[in-house]
Amino acid sequence: MKTPNTLDIARLRRKLRDEVGKMDARERSDGPQITNLSPTASLVAQHLREANRSPVIILGQLGIFEFCSMMFIGFAVHWFAVSVPSIHFILHAGFAAIGTATYSLLLLFADAYQIQVLRKPWTSLKRALIGWVLCLAAMAVFCEFLPSSEVLYPWLTGWAVAGSIFIIIERYMLALGIRRWTRNGLIERRAVIVGGGEPAKTLIRKLESQDDNDIRICGIFDDRQGERSPTMVAGYPKLGTVAELVQFAREARIDMLIISLPLSAEARILQLLKMLWVLPVDIRLAAHSDSLAFRPRAYSHVGTVPMLDLVDKPIRDWDSVAKRAFDIVFSLLALALLWPIMLAAAIAVRTTSKGPILFVQKRHGFNNQVVNVLKFRSMYTEMSDPTAKLAVTKNDPRVTPVGRFLRKSSMDELPQLFNVLKGELSLVGPRPHAILAQTHNRLYGDIVEDYFARHRVKPGVTGWAQVNGWRGEIDNDEKIKGRTACDLYYIENWSLLLDLKILFMTPFSLLNTENAY
Repeated sequence: MKTPNTLDIARLRRKLRDEVGKMDARERSDGPQITNLSPTASLVAQHLREANRSPVIILGQLGIFEFCSMMFIGFAVHWFAVSVPSIHFILHAGFAAIGTATYSLLLLFADAYQIQVLRKPWTSLKRALIGWVLCLAAMAVFCEFLPSSEVLYPWLTGWAVAGSIFIIIERYMLALGIRRWTRNGLIERRAVIVGGGEPAKTLIRKLESQDDNDIRICGIFDDRQGERSPTMVAGYPKLGTVAELVQFAREARIDMLIISLPLSAEARILQLLKMLWVLPVDIRLAAHSDSLAFRPRAYSHVGTVPMLDLVDKPIRDWDSVAKRAFDIVFSLLALALLWPIMLAAAIAVRTTSKGPILFVQKRHGFNNQVVNVLKFRSMYTEMSDPTAKLAVTKNDPRVTPVGRFLRKSSMDELPQLFNVLKGELSLVGPRPHAILAQTHNRLYGDIVEDYFARHRVKPGVTGWAQVNGWRGEIDNDEKIKGRTACDLYYIENWSLLLDLKILFMTPFSLLNTENAY
């Protein structure tokens, strides 16, 4: 039964997100406005431009490395340390696979793949060895029920000894490595505190008191001035206002924004979310000083500090790795299949009008960064419009005859496969629009309140909007609103299966050339 001061965090999240969704476009600060940062903030952002290594990725790679290493040791023991016929290799290989999988699961249950554990050599080693002993004991018991136990026991003994030596050396070296990587900032989650004063000071002290957390506090942003929000809080500088934080997060590689306000300041929290929700970062509300009780599963934790999850970064960690692998594989496949068409298009562009074969246009990419998108040139060179300030219309005199065919068939977009291989675009995602793209002299960001939330993921060569009929000319407000709604649906519901579905639907969607000029 809920006590009077117990709240349902799901209800609170829904309320916050619903309020954000209802906000008037004029209330948002999600446009491409450039805010000048202070010299200190600019210097900090410059130091944080390089990407850090995700702890989740590091831990996953460690698990894969240990699994492969233990399997290899099992094979090596069979070939070099145990005098048995080669016919028993399959038996030993099967037991090595089962044993290694059991060992890996035991380590997962023992939280042996946690940064705070791996940094401590003795703790890490103790958990790994206990898991290894339990795994070997289970396999020894299992061998008792097999008729070929006399073949398995010598091999199992050799594997136990060799595996133990490997674990001792590997875990000790790993602890030293992780300590060094953490000191050098290679393994960390970069966090910015939103809100100053005493609440921020208390939060920082709690985070700093934990030697084993992977959070690096990069600064504080707060709109308040004076005693309520001094320029230095617990040794960290206040880098600017919340409006400046949006620009700071576009220039630096930030993982998390932690709002240091009490839950009772709901109006202020909503005000902050109006400005921050379009950034591709996790947004957390610190709950360390609140007297309100939540269900245990409502909290996530940074170290031992409880947090309420307000916004999650889309397509993160291993999902981003899977999507990048998907992009590379299918882009190479597309180039292998479509190169004759691309060659023919290049020859047609070059021989039918003066100018370069490719047209380069600056468009908004991930996190509002500017990327140079490649296309086959479809306009007369002297009439081209790199800013896309003037949208292409039906029978547009600027478009060449070859260009008109390329645009209708979307063949002009094929060079963007090279943008995908460079990592600037994805195969599937929200279509990138030119920086000054507009309708009736109004920028898209002024028409659609959610427009810049599209940039929380990489843009794509094709997307959910294009296969749902929102392809071609954008000549009224409803079209850009329809595109944006589809793009946000894609971001919230992304999966590799959805990407495959969109790729499969794309050729059929090209048959509809009604709005493609």
